[in-house]
Formats: sequence, C-alpha cells, structure tokens
Amino acid sequence: HYFIQSNLRLGMSGEKIAIVGSGLIGRCWAVLFSRGGYRVVLHDVKQELMDQALETIHTQLNSLHDTGLLMGRLPDECYSRIATCSDLSTAVEGAALVQECVPEDLNLKRSVFSQLDTLVSDTTILCSSTSCIVPSKFSESLAHRANCIVGHPVNPPTYCPAVEVIPAPWTSEQTLTRTISIMRSIGMQPAVMKKECDGFILNRLQYAVLQEAWRMVDDGFCDPKDIDTLMTQGLGLRWSFIGPFQTIHLNAPQGVRDYAARYSEGIVRVSEQFGAPRPMAGETLEKVAEYLEGEVPLTTHSANLQWRDDVLKQLAVFKNNLPPKPQE
Repeated sequence: HYFIQSNLRLGMSGEKIAIVGSGLIGRCWAVLFSRGGYRVVLHDVKQELMDQALETIHTQLNSLHDTGLLMGRLPDECYSRIATCSDLSTAVEGAALVQECVPEDLNLKRSVFSQLDTLVSDTTILCSSTSCIVPSKFSESLAHRANCIVGHPVNPPTYCPAVEVIPAPWTSEQTLTRTISIMRSIGMQPAVMKKECDGFILNRLQYAVLQEAWRMVDDGFCDPKDIDTLMTQGLGLRWSFIGPFQTIHLNAPQGVRDYAARYSEGIVRVSEQFGAPRPMAGETLEKVAEYLEGEVPLTTHSANLQWRDDVLKQLAVFKNNLPPKPQE
C-alpha cells in the first residue's frame, strides 16, 4: 500500500523521537511519528511557536484520519503522544532519533548538530531534514558523527511518503539500517543514496526537468503553459505511480533492454543538445512569471497552496487503494 500499514512494531514500543524546529516540516514529522506510535517531543525556542504548531498538528491528524491515512489510529491517540519542550537538553534526552528541522542554513545546522552532539547518547540517531546539504558538511567534527544521517522528506510529507535517506561517508551501517526501519514504520517510503552528492536524488531530477523546461521556453520552442500541460496531462500521470524507469520498461514489448535498443541512440542525440544550465532570469523569467501570475495570482497564493494539498490528499487516498501489480 501507498502508506505502509505493516511493520508497526518499532513505533508500538513507544520509543521517543525528538523534533528540533516546529515549522512546516517539523509539524509534519510530528504527525508522522505519532501516527507510527512513537512518543514525540517537539522543540523550539519559543513556546508560542510550539503552541501554534500543536494547533496545526491536531488539524492534520484529523484530516489524515478522515481520509483513512492515519494507519488505523485515532487522532486523539496520536495527539496524546506529542509534547513540547523549550529546553533542548530535556527534549532530546533518551530519544531514539532526533529529527532536525531548522532553516536551510549550513552554519545554523552546524551549530545545532554541535549542540546535539554534546547532549545525546551513543545510540541516538541524528537525522537532518535538509533538502540539499550533504551530511558530511555538518557532521565531520562530531563525536557522534557515525550516528548522523539525512532524512529529506517531500513537501508536504503527510501526503508525499517518499523520504531520501543519505548517509555521510562515516555513517554507521547500524544508523542507516535503523533509520530506514523507523521511516518505514511510520508509513514513509525511503529512497536510499549509496553515497553523497550535491542536491541528492530528488532535486537533481527536479532541476534537470526544470532546466530543460526553461531552455524550451528560453529558445522559443513553446510557452510555459505547454510545459505544465505536458507534465500534468502526460508524463506526470505515468510517473506518479510507476516512475521513469518502469515507464520505459513498459513502453517496449520486451522491456528495458528492448527500449534501450530501440531508442538509446535518439535519446543520446537529443540529450547532447541540452547544453549548459540557463540562469533563471531576464525575459524568460518575465514570461514564466506572467504566465504563473495569471494562472495562480499572488492574491490567491495561500488558497492555492491549500488546494494543492487537498488534491495531493485525494491522490494519496487513491494510491493507497491501488490494486497490486501482477507478479506472474
């Protein structure tokens, strides 16, 4: 199933998870870990921020329950497992895993991880939610660097279950295995990197598509709307449930080897024309902005964010009930 409902043993043991940062991603992690049966302590510097987070978390838990995405649990049951704490030392004490959710700033992450390094036990996993900073950049000098890893979710994590798991060169095998197990136990679907690279997997794929879309508009081949149409009404529909590799495997009668034999030469020829990255500026930026501000006016930005999440919720429900693929 889209949201895994097995392997609840880890969460049901009531282990403690500490979340550092109560912003958008921190709130989503609180929902997900409580859904998986963990005790959650949410930390931030101001109680006001954590109180606001709790309101959002309560709403999200009810929404997931109403759509059958709370893994068979009740909202109040999950909410009762969530506490807040403004003292970092108390928040992380005894935690099996600390999920860092501070802003995307390398110096800030180094500071936070240095503090955590002095507070946690030798078995505590230190997991960052960073979207593109490789873990070696903020963990190299730490005493517990073998416990450091990245768990990067897709926004919004409550409806997008993929999570990138990226070890540093010195991350222990135990830390990697344990992190994967915990993520699976809360209904997430880990994609594991074998080694670090800038941008990880998700953003490198996203940037490749975005850059080619930009080039097509920049060189006058099409308008921005045509790009969105082809993705939402074409490629995106297939990729949303079978991905690019399974797509090409099914697009040739004898699978991927047949596909490579038929189309590899053409793919390489076209790819060689892509050229260097284009700056997102100038006339093309104005053209893209004009299109987007017409389709999604800035005055309705918040409403459209909510619409996006509502549609993703419906898609998550649909995917959770997909029939299994034939295996024979």
